[in-house]
Amino acid sequence: MKKKWLSAILAGVMVFSLAACGGQNEDASQGEDKEETKQEETKQEETAEMEDTVVVYSTHPEELLEAIGTAFTEKTGVEVEYINLKGELADRVRSEKDNPQADIMFGGDAATYMQLNEEECFDAAEPSWASELSSDYKDADGKWYGTIKTPVMMFYNTEQMSAEEAPSDWSALAEEAYKDKIVTRDSLSSSMRSAITALIYSISENESEDAAWEFIEKLDANTKNYYNSGSMMYEAVGKGEAPISIAVLNDIITNRDKNGLPVEVIDAESGAIVLTDCIAKIKNAPHPNAAEAFLDFAGSKEIQAMVANDFSRLPALDSALPDCPEWMQTEYKSMELDWTAIGKNQSDWLEKWETDYIDANKAVASE
Repeated sequence: MKKKWLSAILAGVMVFSLAACGGQNEDASQGEDKEETKQEETKQEETAEMEDTVVVYSTHPEELLEAIGTAFTEKTGVEVEYINLKGELADRVRSEKDNPQADIMFGGDAATYMQLNEEECFDAAEPSWASELSSDYKDADGKWYGTIKTPVMMFYNTEQMSAEEAPSDWSALAEEAYKDKIVTRDSLSSSMRSAITALIYSISENESEDAAWEFIEKLDANTKNYYNSGSMMYEAVGKGEAPISIAVLNDIITNRDKNGLPVEVIDAESGAIVLTDCIAKIKNAPHPNAAEAFLDFAGSKEIQAMVANDFSRLPALDSALPDCPEWMQTEYKSMELDWTAIGKNQSDWLEKWETDYIDANKAVASE
């Protein structure tokens, strides 16, 4: 009897304990459900606050814009209208300053963004990843942010020239030994324009502006042809028309690794000319909430890694690098440049280069 009584008591305790545990599990489950519901409601509220459209002015390829736009729409339900303006981007944003038609400026170098910021074309924004981005790639007041790093570098045909024969620095391009051994893009190429203005700035700072223009004159003398097509320029290098050229790193790597071109990158002693492709929220944007959400999304680590893998663009966020192609892990020295100063002189320098120094007889246009 005593054992049965004790057993009955133990059984009762177990039943009570199980009931209590069941109640705790049920409470915990209900708590998790409530938290998930709360998060979903918060997300819905944030989405509800956004307008149903965001308009993006850009210089990026349409395939890249479509990939980012589709992913953004899938996440938020907001439709993305993008207009590719190439060289007209800055002028369009500037001309619409008093009556903006777009929400986001996406693409173009930091010098251009600095100019437009001085003209008060942008509103401040603070994306979730802002603190992760180096100060070299963003505006101190949050008016623009870098999303892509684009090194402009020299390269050479390894079947036409050895590493020892190739120029070790930008200054060597003016040496007589390289006469007719250089082909480049013409002045319509944004990377070539940036390279020229960066070199003029660097030489002016280290020597004098007269020395800078002397270099530009000798560079033109050594240049065999200027091409208005990137594919034509690479074809010329590949065929041995001239062994040396200048281009953005991702294009050099693509032509080497995917197209089988016998070329190699030159790690210049004074450094690569690193351009920063940026993004900004246009001042008084017609869809301000959707604009901030798009800016946050387009510059995120996940999207930068996607752009790196699918479009061979180097991320501005270091945190994205581990998820990027192996060739992007290689570090190259960067030239010390003041893009604010370059931006202020850019138009005058480019006009002088085009008018007074480029030999028009060397221009080769695609048919």
